[in-house]
Amino acid sequence: MGTKRRRGGDGGMEENTMAILDTSCFSKSTQHVADDRLAFLEAVRSGFLVPENAAAPTNEMYKAIFQILKDENSLDLIMSSYQLLLELDKRFPRVYFSVAEKSESSSSLLHDELVVVEEAWSPYSLGTDVSSSAKQQDHNKTSGSFDATAFHLLIEDLAKVPDDVTTEETGLKRLRNMLLFQYLVNVLEGDFIPRNKSFKENSKWTTLRDSLLSMILVSRKINFKGLIKECLSTLCELSQFSIDSSHDVRPPESGSTEVTERCHAALAIALPEVVKRTCDSVQKLLSMIIELDSSKMAADMDGLTTRADGTRTPATEIILEELTYDKDILFPFFQALDKPKLKLDMIVQYFQKYIPKTSVRTRRSNGCEIDSTFGGMLKCFSDGNSTKSIIKKITNEAAQLLLAHAFQAYILLPSQQSTESNKGIVDNSLPEICNNMVSAFACLKKTDSHTGILPFGKEALLTAAIMLSKS
Repeated sequence: MGTKRRRGGDGGMEENTMAILDTSCFSKSTQHVADDRLAFLEAVRSGFLVPENAAAPTNEMYKAIFQILKDENSLDLIMSSYQLLLELDKRFPRVYFSVAEKSESSSSLLHDELVVVEEAWSPYSLGTDVSSSAKQQDHNKTSGSFDATAFHLLIEDLAKVPDDVTTEETGLKRLRNMLLFQYLVNVLEGDFIPRNKSFKENSKWTTLRDSLLSMILVSRKINFKGLIKECLSTLCELSQFSIDSSHDVRPPESGSTEVTERCHAALAIALPEVVKRTCDSVQKLLSMIIELDSSKMAADMDGLTTRADGTRTPATEIILEELTYDKDILFPFFQALDKPKLKLDMIVQYFQKYIPKTSVRTRRSNGCEIDSTFGGMLKCFSDGNSTKSIIKKITNEAAQLLLAHAFQAYILLPSQQSTESNKGIVDNSLPEICNNMVSAFACLKKTDSHTGILPFGKEALLTAAIMLSKS
């Protein structure tokens, strides 16, 4: 792994650009200050994104942009600062792969080298895990840094959907916090993905252990199990919020100026899409945590970890436990979850908790052989005794909905007929999966004749029948 010092903008550029801001007025909210901040954002864009060979902005500039996103109450400034930060991170990544140059004297294949930019600005402040003093809190307030506690609190805040979001102030605050969360997850992803790829190529655990995500999760300032639960709550609440017409942002009926009405109209247009993308970011965060757990388990098996790395319950187990004991979030969670591989894997593991296990199998055993794949799970529903045992524990309706969601996720997987691309989840061909779906629903109907096939189940069966007719 290589390290590199980021070249900041020259002193004159920083001084001229920062001079646009009156940093002592961040607590004020006047039109003049807003105009100055918009001019500052545009100056950064012009000075560091437009030129082809421009250096990265200095840390002070990054801090100022992030502080605008974190503290502003202007829709224009919130959106502009958010978009600028994303573009800067794309242009000047903190962690990336450099193309390895092949030596003339060597014929061996070289991997791209992982480069971590030293002293690059980050919105996170994770250098120490001691209790925050007043001085540290003041520093975080001015620098715009987020520690593990602040990140956790932000997720908690997102899960608390207010009853009334019709006011401009409330709507802007929620939009700002959602964009802030999206950006923070984007930073985690940009840091984690290349590190995890590097770990899989060279098995260097320290590379992944030093990732921002890993440092947040091992922090003593947060409760890991609580963080996962808050992610589930946030995903379910925001998903419901996005489809609930009662949480509609509308302009006041009276006493509003033209400017206020335009602001409400902009919020009404922006909020649904921002909510959707925030749900995507929550899923992205959960996926990265699960992937980190998987890599850590691989490092443990290879003896690469130490006692200092600690132990924790894998996120998947926490999610399954929460879904098991809180039935109210079972359907909202899988309805909101739109990452096919994650959804299918979760449903298969959820069903495994209820598939009857036989301690000794004989030729006359009627039980279902445990199979950790989707195809194996479906085969368990072709057995009457196994099906009866499952629906006794989770109800026929729940079984139908979960099977339909799993089938939907399966057909959305890329190259779903390839066993290599989905190893451990899918091991059957598409026609066989479709036949097993039809058999499973037939067995459910036969086992519980009083419960018909639900509309969602009928859609899944129709899809399976159409695919079979085309195969």
